[in-house]
Amino acid sequence: MLTRAHATEDWRTLLATAVTDSRELLRRLDLSDHPLAATLQQGPSFPVRVPAPYLACMRRGDAEDPLLRQVLAVAMEEQSVPGFSNDPLAEAGQNPLPGLLHKYRGRALLIAAGGCAVHCRYCFRRHFPYGDNNPGRRGLEPALGYLAAQPDIHEIILSGGDPLMLDDEALRWLIERLEQIPHLTRLRLHTRFPVVIPQRLTPGLVDLLSATRLRSVVVLHMNHPRELQTGIIDAIAPLRQRGIPLFNQAVLLEGVNDDLDTLSALCEQSFDAGIVPYYLHLLDRVAGAAHFEVPIAKARQLYDDLAAMLPGYLLPRLVREQPGAPGKVSLAPRWETS
Repeated sequence: MLTRAHATEDWRTLLATAVTDSRELLRRLDLSDHPLAATLQQGPSFPVRVPAPYLACMRRGDAEDPLLRQVLAVAMEEQSVPGFSNDPLAEAGQNPLPGLLHKYRGRALLIAAGGCAVHCRYCFRRHFPYGDNNPGRRGLEPALGYLAAQPDIHEIILSGGDPLMLDDEALRWLIERLEQIPHLTRLRLHTRFPVVIPQRLTPGLVDLLSATRLRSVVVLHMNHPRELQTGIIDAIAPLRQRGIPLFNQAVLLEGVNDDLDTLSALCEQSFDAGIVPYYLHLLDRVAGAAHFEVPIAKARQLYDDLAAMLPGYLLPRLVREQPGAPGKVSLAPRWETS
């Protein structure tokens, strides 16, 4: 659980003091002498980053902890597995300008920041060329010009990395520029920051998201019900009070949430906290993450069982992203399509 000391710390301090070494992570969890230590990746090319509020929710002495599994760099990441690539969603071909991805009709995505508050080992952009796509204010002008010239784009998605790596003033500048594009009507933020460092939801940020003429939507990323214990429930309360919709998207991960009890608890507890279950993603087949993949037959059975257990408003859509498709590809329960 989030400690009182963490609750009063500034988000920048928590970000700067995040654990960046797998062995230190195991030491803090009393796992230094566990056989798990022999499985670590040496000098991972995709660095480790685990903030204190997230670390505080892991179980000490538990090598199978589902939160630990998501962030621990292990040697299996170095294995080359057929079908897994550096660009599993073919985003290189949907990147017309630095900082801009345009995949789907009616909406586009800005790479607002090249970093994240936590480094999830299954991240589909772990090999993304952020150096070429994090151009700063001046470098974003061509992307903003592109958006202004596309009147069919009504929604802008801020992603990354994580857009909340920008401080409130940097976000204010960007949102004010987006507000000047008359055909934009919605602003969507995809972020894991409030899950791992809930202190990032400052009063200034809440004011910014509620004051813009754009309709703000926040999409969070939680994979396990214990991720609701970092302090996020209290942190999102001001967003709920301002009427900002909150959704959750999860990734189905082996050893993390690939069982019915965990998935149902995630859906029910998210909804109880005011967060609507939105997507349950099949793993994007990014190089280094093959050990997280849940076989499709198991995924379909889990989803069928989940659909039979939960009311429709608690059931996220099981989806996969397929390059070239006009949107997420939905896998409905088999008994709905038979």
